Amino acid sequence: MKSFNLKINITEKFNLIRLFTGAAVFAAGIIIEKITQDNANLSFFVLISAFIILGGDVVLKAVKNLFRAQVFDENFLMSLATIGAIIIGETPEAAAVMLFYQTGEYFQEMAVRKSKKSITDLMDIRPDFANLKKDGEIVKTAPDTITIGDMIIVKPGEKIPLDGIVIEGASMLDTSALTGESVPRKAEVSDAVLSGCVNMSGMLTIKVTKTFGESTVSKIINLVENAASKKAKTENFITKFARYYTPIVVVLALLLAVLPPLFSGAEWRVWAHRALVFLVISCPCALVLSIPLGFFAGIGRAARNGILVKGGNYLEAFKNLDTVVFDKTGTLTKGVFKVTEIKSTDEFSGGELLEFAACAEVFSNHPIALSVMQEYRGEINRDNLRDYTEIAGCGVSVYYKGKTILCGNKSLMSDNGIDFIESEKNGTKVYIAIDGVFAGCIVISDEVKSDSYSAVSALRERGVRKTVMLTGDNPQIAQTIARELGLDEAHGALLPHEKVSMVESLNGKKRAGSKLAFVGDGINDAPVLSMADIGVAMGALGSDAAIEAADVVLMTDEPSKLATAIDIARFTGKVVRQNIIFILGIKAVFLILGAFGIVTMWEAVFADVGVSLLAVLNSMKIMYKKG
Repeated sequence: MKSFNLKINITEKFNLIRLFTGAAVFAAGIIIEKITQDNANLSFFVLISAFIILGGDVVLKAVKNLFRAQVFDENFLMSLATIGAIIIGETPEAAAVMLFYQTGEYFQEMAVRKSKKSITDLMDIRPDFANLKKDGEIVKTAPDTITIGDMIIVKPGEKIPLDGIVIEGASMLDTSALTGESVPRKAEVSDAVLSGCVNMSGMLTIKVTKTFGESTVSKIINLVENAASKKAKTENFITKFARYYTPIVVVLALLLAVLPPLFSGAEWRVWAHRALVFLVISCPCALVLSIPLGFFAGIGRAARNGILVKGGNYLEAFKNLDTVVFDKTGTLTKGVFKVTEIKSTDEFSGGELLEFAACAEVFSNHPIALSVMQEYRGEINRDNLRDYTEIAGCGVSVYYKGKTILCGNKSLMSDNGIDFIESEKNGTKVYIAIDGVFAGCIVISDEVKSDSYSAVSALRERGVRKTVMLTGDNPQIAQTIARELGLDEAHGALLPHEKVSMVESLNGKKRAGSKLAFVGDGINDAPVLSMADIGVAMGALGSDAAIEAADVVLMTDEPSKLATAIDIARFTGKVVRQNIIFILGIKAVFLILGAFGIVTMWEAVFADVGVSLLAVLNSMKIMYKKG
């Protein structure tokens, strides 16, 4: 990256030196022409020198492109127009055209570099080294030489070079380069950490879980670097438009130079000059440059907001989003089971009920059992537990402090003849009985993300017609969450292939020309992500397979980022349309004025370069618009 920046700086300095040198020589040529009118050869020589300094590379590119069968581009048009001007004796105009053209190109390049700054900043997350802990020593080494299972040390102020698990230390991490979030995140022992984050405070010892090629930072860089290869329909249209537009204007210029003198006896030199002016004005570089730049700026702004878009085509698709299909666990919910209600009978307290449940679940690694233990927080003396028995498909029986505990589902209660009160709460119910008497119920649920409420509301506000949830979870739970969030439909107990069928069905019901997005995070979501118009993966918690299959990655795991993506896409589309209308409108006016000899070549190049520069500057609004 450093060598790339060095190359940019050298090129920029060379272009600036050439521009000032060419301008000085051009000014000298004009002065010589004015004060030594009897010595035309000297002024001609100086002006030709200015032309070569300023336009030599343009003519050279045009010649090279001729041999590659790439004839009709801006280099060809500029070369043809300026060489033609020299032939008809308008050398000052030819040199001036190249001066203004190169000036415009320089400022356009500056604007393009500024618009790409977000992407360049993102590239800076690439780590330069890793501190490998080996045989009691710390060795600074290249990240791509580290293997899974190696221990690395990350000091305060350093980037985390590879994904891993913290095994020692605690710190605050700056994740803004990955997620766009300015609030630091805490990392402590057993927490997973992502490469590209910056360690802000304490020293961390991390056990590497992914090689550099598979790490988060490497994948992000790869996604963004390849984003430009997938063009939006508008970009493809402009490319095709320029392919046909340029030959047509060359033919029109030729007819403009030939027909009036041929049929009306007008002066050849006058109409040849008008034809050359016509060529300069017709240059399509403003369109060819500003339209892709607009989408690139949109992708850059999305990246700055923690939304990685893999191509301009996917960004453009967000403009016409009609249906959004969500997975449940890890997408709309946190994917973490938690005790949400403890309901005991009058004979027992809530604390006693939780202790009994913890005694029954202490030997299990099931997520339900772990959530009970996490809620209890106390220590269970296992020496006090006897006759521990797992009852397949029902629950657990255990003897504790002189009491027989039954803990499980309603079948366990029914099978043991226990009169119990069935809970109507949403979630997994754990019923507890003590010595054959019902003691109460603990409800364990996967919590809905607070962001999910605002996400559904924001999508409605932006014209999304239908929101649907597909899940492998219990249909009753799916319906409850759907009502809570205000979703239009919810379908539960679905296998991966059934999710695919549901999305195919929803695709057939959407409005003509509109798009469907599927949002998921699990490995079983990969097939659906691939077939949706826009596959959106929840990046930070999402599986590698989901991120690989997706077209868009939300790095913060916030579904509300979909609304942000729609806003960016629509604003990008608005700016791109403005550029197209503005460029074609100005071109049309000046082409007519040029054909009638109302504008000179000086004004023509101002029109061409000025329009290009204004379009580029307008595209930069996408990057810097607030909100």
